[in-house]
Order: sequence, then structure tokens, then C-alpha cells
Amino acid sequence: MKQTIAHIALVVDDYDEAIKFYTKKLDFNLIEDTKLSEFKRWVLVSPPGAKECSLLLAKAANDKQSAFVGNQSGRRVFLFLYTDDFWRDYNKMVERGIHFIRPPKKEEYGIVAVFEDLYGNLWDLLEPYKQ
Repeated sequence: MKQTIAHIALVVDDYDEAIKFYTKKLDFNLIEDTKLSEFKRWVLVSPPGAKECSLLLAKAANDKQSAFVGNQSGRRVFLFLYTDDFWRDYNKMVERGIHFIRPPKKEEYGIVAVFEDLYGNLWDLLEPYKQ
């Protein structure tokens, strides 16, 4: 049996500002942007080279959902962006104004830094050491 995680829903305030952040600041690809109703769209973005999993940008539909925008994991690192060149991506992200809340650090598993997305969700930027 084979299973994969296809999408991870990320609650956002606004579709267009989220698309702009992920495609312009992080260089993600816009995979799909389909209007489902007057208020709902199916928006998928993914990092360059990603094959299986993408982010589903889901606009908060009510006050309860809005309360979780930017804090879907209780301020723990929520998502992990792997890279094949940490310093290339880190420097590019800093130049583009991405806010890093923890500086680069060499760990036993690789080099990592923690950044916030446009809403405050925490991400690891991580280049794992080759095994």
C-alpha cells in the first residue's frame, strides 16, 4: 500500500495576499486557483520541485477560523521547508524581508533557521545533512 499527504490546509486572511507572499517571497509555484463560489477558491501552491504535497490556501470563513490565522500550531514550528542550498535560500529570503525569529544554527541533522510567514505561522528552513 502507498499513501501520501496531498495537501495541507493553511488558513489565510486573503487569497491574493497569500498567493503573492508564497509566489513572490518564497518562490512557490501557483498550481491552481479555481473559483468555487462567490467567496471560496481552491488555491494550491508548492515549493519548486515539490512532487507530492502542496499548501491549500483556505480563506477563513468565519470568526472562529479567523482566530487561527497565523497560529495554527500554537506558535510551534508548523511547516518545514527543505532546501538543497540553505545559504542561497536564507540570503534571498532575508533580502525579500522574510522575518527570521531564530538565526541559522548547525544541528546534528542539518542547518536550520526559523521564519514567520506573512501571518506569523512558524516554519523551519532546513538543509538536511547528506546521509
